[in-house]
Amino acid sequence: MTRSLHGRLLVSATVVLAAFLGLTGFALDRAFRTSAESNVEENLQAQLFGLLAAADLDGEGSMVIAEPLPEPRFASPDSDLYARVTNDEGEVVWRSESFLGVDIPIPQASVAGARIFQRVNQNKDAHYVLNYDAAWEDDEHITRTFTFTVAENLSRFKREVNHFRRSLAISLAAVTMVLLLVQAVILRWGLTPLRKVSDEITEMESGRRESLSSDYPEEISSLTHNINAFIKNERNHLQRYRNTLGDLAHSLKTPMAVLRGTLDSGVHNPKSIQEAREQIDRMNNIVEYQLHKAATAGHITLSAPVDVRDSVRKVIQSLQKVYLDKSVANKIDVEGELDFYGEEGDLFEILGNLSDNAFKWCRSRVNLTARALTKSGSARNGVHFRIEDDGPGIPADMQQLVTQRGVRSDGLQGGQGIGLAVVRDIVESYGGELKVSTSDLGGAQIDIHINS
Repeated sequence: MTRSLHGRLLVSATVVLAAFLGLTGFALDRAFRTSAESNVEENLQAQLFGLLAAADLDGEGSMVIAEPLPEPRFASPDSDLYARVTNDEGEVVWRSESFLGVDIPIPQASVAGARIFQRVNQNKDAHYVLNYDAAWEDDEHITRTFTFTVAENLSRFKREVNHFRRSLAISLAAVTMVLLLVQAVILRWGLTPLRKVSDEITEMESGRRESLSSDYPEEISSLTHNINAFIKNERNHLQRYRNTLGDLAHSLKTPMAVLRGTLDSGVHNPKSIQEAREQIDRMNNIVEYQLHKAATAGHITLSAPVDVRDSVRKVIQSLQKVYLDKSVANKIDVEGELDFYGEEGDLFEILGNLSDNAFKWCRSRVNLTARALTKSGSARNGVHFRIEDDGPGIPADMQQLVTQRGVRSDGLQGGQGIGLAVVRDIVESYGGELKVSTSDLGGAQIDIHINS
């Protein structure tokens, strides 16, 4: 089978068209034959009525046909139209001159007034025959039965049928060629967007194009949009890996230099040992942060939806067990049928870090709210998370630091810094936004907007 989509459609449509036109031709041929047979029957019936009009009984009760008959073919021996009359004993009492030398097996009608039309085959010849039995009363009121028969050779009928078939075949062949040409043009025009996609992908492979264009029909616009989003995500992932490695290398330079200086000095007093431990802890935090950052899956174009309510329930149940001694009052408000389109691990990382910070620093209350964000032109909704607590909150200078793009973990201090930095990077990988403010409860309020 051809690997070309255009070829497949053209072959399939051609087969369907050929089958349709073949059935159409067969149906038209059958209809014409039926109509032609009906015309033959009507013509023979008209000839029969003319024969009956010319028939009468003489004084001796014999059938007499007044001649000449209106149809001249009855008088021509070489014609294809025949007529005869037989009595109730089967004896021929009259025949047309065209019947001389012709032997046609003609069935007899069984009931007076009955009319029988049928096709009679004899050797290689065939005829249409119409029989009619008529009851005739003579002058002595004696009823006599006569069978009037008219017959016509099929040669004329066959000529008409063959002529119609030739005309039909030529017409259908012409129609088929025109339709195939129109069909090929329509298919080529209809598949132009797919060829354009293929050409643009080839250009992308050769480096002449960075993404697919947007002017596509709605049937494939979703496909091209997802391809562009997939390419963009892959590039973002690659860039994030490169940035992570660069940040990690740069972040480790300072603590490693301090450790080298400490070792080179040869002084091993408690202060230098403490400083070395601090630098090791700092390096550990840096590595932990960068590993979290690198492991972030980010926005995935064709990802399956994750149930937000179920994820929130699992996170809160786990934290309630961890912070059982604090007796934290929870107010959880999640909009029904809310989905997160991304990696489940990223969602747990977001909810786990923020909720853990809220449980850790709150006095007695934590509120978590989740709402859908409607995005025009997209079948997927985004998600808005808000987590509040009644703890001491985050200082104003740290609020600005956490939300600042590109801040490395070595610029953050302990407490909530690492967790918020990880969440910030995950949210940014989904094209979202993280805002830190002061809650009405008096503590920290974290708002996250993620667009699918």
